[in-house]
Amino acid sequence: MRIGTRTRFVVAICAGSFLLFLVQPMIARMALPRLGGAPAVWNSAMLVYQALLLAGYAYADRLGRLPVRRQALVHLALFLVAAVFLPIGLRPWEPSAAIDPAVWVLWLLGASIAPLFFIVAAQAPLLQRWFATTGAGDPYPLYAASNLGSFAGLIAYPLIVEPLLSLKAQSLLWSLAYGALFFLVYACARTLPAQGAAAEPADAATTPPPAWRTMLHWAALAAVPSGLMLSTSLHLTTDVVAMPLLWVMPLGLYLLSFTVAFAASRRLAEALNLIAPLLLLIGACMAFTSATAFPVLIAAGVLLVLFVASVALHAHLYDLRPEPAHLTRFYLVMSVGGMLGGLFCALVAPLLFNWTFEYPILLAASALLLPARPPLFGLAARLWGTHRRRVWGGAIFLIAGLFLSMIGDGLLVDAWKSDETKALAFTVIIALGVLAVGRRLLFAGLLVYLMLCLSGWEKMAQAMKPGMLTRSYFGVYMVADNGPEQRILVHGTTLHGVQNRRPDLALDATSYYAPDSGVGLALRHASAFYGPGARVGIVGLGAGTLACYIRPAERWRFYEIDPAMVGIARNPANFTFLSRCQPHADIALGDARMVLSREPARSADILVVDAFSSDTIPMHLLTREAMEIYARHLAPNGLLLIHISNRYLDLQPVLAAAARQGGWRAALRHYKPDRADDEHHYSASLWVALSKDPAMFARLTALGGPGAWQKLRERPGFADWTDDHASVLPILKY
Repeated sequence: MRIGTRTRFVVAICAGSFLLFLVQPMIARMALPRLGGAPAVWNSAMLVYQALLLAGYAYADRLGRLPVRRQALVHLALFLVAAVFLPIGLRPWEPSAAIDPAVWVLWLLGASIAPLFFIVAAQAPLLQRWFATTGAGDPYPLYAASNLGSFAGLIAYPLIVEPLLSLKAQSLLWSLAYGALFFLVYACARTLPAQGAAAEPADAATTPPPAWRTMLHWAALAAVPSGLMLSTSLHLTTDVVAMPLLWVMPLGLYLLSFTVAFAASRRLAEALNLIAPLLLLIGACMAFTSATAFPVLIAAGVLLVLFVASVALHAHLYDLRPEPAHLTRFYLVMSVGGMLGGLFCALVAPLLFNWTFEYPILLAASALLLPARPPLFGLAARLWGTHRRRVWGGAIFLIAGLFLSMIGDGLLVDAWKSDETKALAFTVIIALGVLAVGRRLLFAGLLVYLMLCLSGWEKMAQAMKPGMLTRSYFGVYMVADNGPEQRILVHGTTLHGVQNRRPDLALDATSYYAPDSGVGLALRHASAFYGPGARVGIVGLGAGTLACYIRPAERWRFYEIDPAMVGIARNPANFTFLSRCQPHADIALGDARMVLSREPARSADILVVDAFSSDTIPMHLLTREAMEIYARHLAPNGLLLIHISNRYLDLQPVLAAAARQGGWRAALRHYKPDRADDEHHYSASLWVALSKDPAMFARLTALGGPGAWQKLRERPGFADWTDDHASVLPILKY
């Protein structure tokens, strides 16, 4: 009987968590065409998810005050009420012009999924409480099963569900699974004891409620790993490697950390807790890294640090768990902590910092919250053996760490600044940190000094220099001089613009926009193709490099999603393309696809799509529906230029399929600069030209010489992307 009871609860909890983490990316994917590809939309979506998860945990805690059989009746009744909102999906509403977009996103997502998400979110804590009343064993290890289900749902979406199923099919499948979940919960309810003495956990009457100090400790232990997960995602995709689907790994490892930390067997959790301080020291070495060499290796190290630190903190949370009578309160406080960590990274940090400083801050917070443990070595035990030694030894270690961090970065004596000096300085700090294991305040302080030694001081200096670093909800941008003749705009590890600082070359197009690149050929001949009043639309402003291709009487319009980017491009202290070539440039703010859809038809002769989210163009700008918007926006003989240069995706099959389906003629221009042009700072680039007019297409592809334009590489059986079905998995470069 007990084996059957545990199996029922494990299956129901796993299934509920699987559906919960399957619906998150699914709804975000559904929202993409309507709300745009802005990270602010994803932040708003995460805020809705966190709020609904918290509401579900609060409901489970409140419901736990009723007799257990009545809890089951209420919960199953609400399950049926929420089913009215099936099939799951976004409501068919359109925002009014007067409503704030941020409010509209919250309202649309909340109204679309709130009842279903809320009722499923309550599954894990509520069913664990029910399990405690059956007398079948400790309920807390069931939380490990819950997070295993969450991990499976998260991984299944990008790897299986999205590539194989359309959004309509996904919605139907999820709705059917919701019905199956109802019967799984009903099966668990059938095992509950009758009303009476056994209706609540046996310790309910004898266990005092947890103190506020204890609950604050729980919240902190939940908040730091939650924030570390989000900050790791941003740190990886911004400063290490902007690889598609990489966002899945931090969240997946975060969920797996619960599975290890709450497992009935404590061996793995204890082993990882033992090495957690050493892994944090490794993490500190990579905290301020902008990886250009060995990015995959560094990404693996950053992810390992996240996993081990999360296991250590969550295992400490497990060790502080209350008796089952207060189980739902425990999970409610955990949810509050997780939401606070998410809010800090998603909303507060972008307002406070102009770089991803939340990542090193949360590494230091992790060191402060690690469970107390004895020193690693006998020498350290003797070193901290008395109170006097702890005080004086700690002060000496901290002063030495500060001194070494400044020497390593060349702050004290510039002549000492060298790779050898830095290596010696951070090696000594690491040795001091190892000796400080077990002394949490001292260890955290040395961790901070290690990060400062390894480019931390330099990054702080950049952050304090006006205009050098700019952060928005769309990313972190750096404007810097790359030698005496080059000003660059960088988003993480991706170059987004270059200007030559030589006065005679300052207005020349550079990087991906060279005169003989695909876009350069089109824009240089715009007046020849369409007359002196040629109309040009540019999706993606960047540093404003393309602005200087304008000719008198041409009418240009830029489409840019990020106001911060507009500020960078308009400021002549950064770049002078706009201020000198188009000082009164017409710039439309917002997601380009949404803005273009609202503009009059046939508004442009040439449309350039150069919008990048870090390393590649956003998916929703390449779907069939997006191509239809471009076709409507262009004149019948218009030209469409799409920039597809990137490191990880082969977008040729996508555009080949789109051209075939939409009746476009298409060709690829793979431009490679000559070494003789080094002073112009040209870069290799891939541009695809499309047109529905054979004559205009022939005129463009005749430019550049024989073989300048090539046929797009097609893939047999590859269908064009649509708003209903698209996946990057088939086009990943391996």
